[in-house]
Amino acid sequence: MKLTKYTHACVRLEKDGGVLVLDPGTFSETAEALAGAQAVLITHEHADHVDVPAMVNALRRSDVLAVFAPAGVAAHLREEAPQAAVRIHTVEPGSSFDAAGFNVRSFGGQHALIHPQVPIVANIGYLVDGNVYHPGDSFIIPDGLTVQTLLVPLHAPWSKVSEVVDFVIAVRAPRAFQIHDGLLNETGLKVAESHVARLGRKYGTEYTRLAPRESVEV
Repeated sequence: MKLTKYTHACVRLEKDGGVLVLDPGTFSETAEALAGAQAVLITHEHADHVDVPAMVNALRRSDVLAVFAPAGVAAHLREEAPQAAVRIHTVEPGSSFDAAGFNVRSFGGQHALIHPQVPIVANIGYLVDGNVYHPGDSFIIPDGLTVQTLLVPLHAPWSKVSEVVDFVIAVRAPRAFQIHDGLLNETGLKVAESHVARLGRKYGTEYTRLAPRESVEV
């Protein structure tokens, strides 16, 4: 399949004419990523992972676009785009479904802790075609299977470098690319990536940085 990285947490997957987009948020080139998409997976409700106005516009323009999201996000989108309500699906952890010709499995349940005074929201990680894993804002590790392509939340207010590295080591995917990098400048990227690349390689993971709009076959 073809994987295209957009700014921050958004990724577009294409295979056999199917287009699946994950986490088209406000930090990303949302309209571009959604062009021609048949399905969208949303990990959680934060704006950097779901641009609600853009999603509502996309749902209004398309008769086929389906959205899969945690209950709160799905309910909000149904309120904003009632004409597309039947195409907006609630996802629970531990489920399996098809979207745009891809098989999807869900993991997790909640967002990583930001601070005890900041409410924890639902977060779903998605494994697509047994290959690409997008964890959203969490370090939930898919159980009982091998991930081939790991999307690594490289930096966030809720994480530190040691946790990022431990996540990469624990998943042990052959290849990894960064997501959730929109708050880092070039210097910060190099620092975080140097640890992920060096230590991940010791456990069999080759890390590669993708520029916004860059595509790879996975």
